[in-house]
Amino acid sequence: MSIKLTQKQIGQRITEVRKMKGLSQEDLAKSIKISRPSLAQIELGNRRVDIFELQKLSMILEFSLDDFMSEDFPASQDVGLKEEKKVKKEEERISVPVLQVNKFKNVLLYILERCAGKPNVGETVLYKLLYFSDFNYYELYEEHLTGATYRKLPYGPVPQKLDIIIGQMVKKGQLQKVNTEHHGYRQTRYLPLEKADLTELRASEKEIIDRVIEQMSDWSASMISDYSHKDLPWEVTDEGKDISYELAFYRELPYSVRVYIDENE
Repeated sequence: MSIKLTQKQIGQRITEVRKMKGLSQEDLAKSIKISRPSLAQIELGNRRVDIFELQKLSMILEFSLDDFMSEDFPASQDVGLKEEKKVKKEEERISVPVLQVNKFKNVLLYILERCAGKPNVGETVLYKLLYFSDFNYYELYEEHLTGATYRKLPYGPVPQKLDIIIGQMVKKGQLQKVNTEHHGYRQTRYLPLEKADLTELRASEKEIIDRVIEQMSDWSASMISDYSHKDLPWEVTDEGKDISYELAFYRELPYSVRVYIDENE
């Protein structure tokens, strides 16, 4: 039985079938000759998909329009069980970050080393530099940088287990914790007592971190917090919940770090 679907429901169904077929947004967008940001907006339910695009999608993703508009979709789709399990495992591998503690420590040391003389880089700014380094890298390369999990808290994204890691590093003499004041506000800063092991960082990883530092490390705590609150992954996540790295693919400028070719629609 056909039902009337909202834009959001259409986007969700397209996303489900695309993932079942093992296609990336980039692959599907190229196949139907639209840009990846446009497909991302369709999947989010923020952009209407016209009938011609829907017909193209039905051919590429191999579904009938009647089934697509039915109440029990996508259960009616003929997707092999083995293929579905394989894709599901791949999605789990991609979407569930695994913290690489040694990599995280070296990224932290590298950021602090680069920002050691900047009095504005207290905990608030540091958390955001880590967040944007991780999420920008994931958006660009579809791989985790540190694998840290970030939670949406009132002052912005906060990396989990950071207190434990910093405690270990202070105990080992890698960091020094300093309580200071900056513009009349109490501030916790961390000073690096040893250099980052750059052999732990790929050139592509270091490049992304450097870009984040160059762009944001001079910003005040309030400025970088306000900026992070408008980043889509933080914005659409419920308070107190972990922020999914997959949401980085739905960013738009100025947050998106990918260079897209303008589509002629």
